[in-house]
Amino acid sequence: MVALKLVRLIEKHSEELVRGLAEHIRTSERMSDFRNIPPADLELAAAEVYCHLGEWLLQKTEKDMERRIGAIAARRVAEQVSLHQFVCALIVSRDFLWRFLQREAFACNVVDLYGELELHQMFTQVWIMRCTTGSWRTTRQSSKTAVGTFCLATLR
Repeated sequence: MVALKLVRLIEKHSEELVRGLAEHIRTSERMSDFRNIPPADLELAAAEVYCHLGEWLLQKTEKDMERRIGAIAARRVAEQVSLHQFVCALIVSRDFLWRFLQREAFACNVVDLYGELELHQMFTQVWIMRCTTGSWRTTRQSSKTAVGTFCLATLR
């Protein structure tokens, strides 16, 4: 599988990606709530995924992901990070990986290009959709306010 080579490339460069993503989230106006989170905590959360991306995409079940990301979302909401900013960080993490692949993984032929698209689709489907669902369910159960904030943010 070509996508697996790309996953290994991401895992190999995970430290660089973790530092860059954490810095991007901390400095973004759209995710200003994250400035209250210690940098090491942000990096640890990103490292959990980037260092073990193959496991996240290929081995973890939907319930595993919902539980883990739901726990992180609940912790972030308790740390005063709004749910819409948490979901924004999930989307940014996907886009950050995609930009990395565009820089580092040169699609020399149709098979390589297909592999890049396959990985992007897997990451979008697995990470964004399932993790957003998990964070939504967890915070909905723990805080009606967080859900209201998320709904208002998506309407803006």
